[in-house]
Amino acid sequence: MRFATLLAAAAALFIAAPQAGAQDYPSRPIRLIVAFAPGGVVDTAARVLASRLTERLNWQIVVDNRTGGNGIIGGHVASKAPADGYTWFIAHTGELAINPWVFKSIPFDYARDFTPITMVNDGPMLVVVTSSSPISSFKELVAAARTKPGQVAFGSPGTGAVNHLVMEWFANAAGVKLLHVPYKGGAPAVTAVAQGDVLVTAAGLPGVLPHLNLKRVKVLGVTTARRWDFGRDWTPVQEAGIPGVDASIWAGLFVPRGVPAAMVNKLYAEVATTLKHPEVKERFAALGSEPVTMPPAEFAKRVAQDAERYKKLVQTVGLEAQ
Repeated sequence: MRFATLLAAAAALFIAAPQAGAQDYPSRPIRLIVAFAPGGVVDTAARVLASRLTERLNWQIVVDNRTGGNGIIGGHVASKAPADGYTWFIAHTGELAINPWVFKSIPFDYARDFTPITMVNDGPMLVVVTSSSPISSFKELVAAARTKPGQVAFGSPGTGAVNHLVMEWFANAAGVKLLHVPYKGGAPAVTAVAQGDVLVTAAGLPGVLPHLNLKRVKVLGVTTARRWDFGRDWTPVQEAGIPGVDASIWAGLFVPRGVPAAMVNKLYAEVATTLKHPEVKERFAALGSEPVTMPPAEFAKRVAQDAERYKKLVQTVGLEAQ
């Protein structure tokens, strides 16, 4: 509740503040901090957004990759930046909704130190198995897990990653026990499935697509409650009779708390307009996601809701803070 209240209050505060200082904004380059390496889902989303904003408005936006610490290093850098609207931070589900529950010490607080602008994009994780497996559906995966409790192995990018937690969520909802095998990143986890080292993993489309194209893996379905336009044949987990599971990977735009309301409002308006462009939708679809134009207050509520859901899941799984 504290997390939700702080985020909602931050959004409301800046919307209600005086609207001065935005008319000549921006008058110099903007730094867009990404807490992950170039080429990943969050980085690519940031570059699609920055590129289209530059084309539309001639804004100078420089993407600054500050990697390490599961997103914590980049978040720390962004939280210490001046609140003048010239530093943006793009973060995803794991950094905001999961990290607070799996790390003992984070040198900043998302709700206290940032103001939400909007969700940028949202997409499912694909649950995949090696192509040679006889398992071809969620129901068959559950049946296999019931036959061999705690022996069906799934890979993840590491303990506490959203991919890890969604598979634990799936197992808990299905009433089965899976064996977690952590790897050093999403790509190695998918490769392990393709090679048959583990049976299954959950991953975003970009990490799955190379193996999917080579028919090394096959898709059982998606981790969300709904279907997506770029993959209408992929079965949502709830349609397979697994109740309650609805996990996506979203990325959202934030600025350091204290940025004037006029700038916050202008940023939301311009980003929302940009995200509606057909080219942006097409480019995000290639990433396995859809653009989202979610106002600051609504986005703050979504972050808080996801944070509460993952907090309960971390407690249920019994993860110890690192």
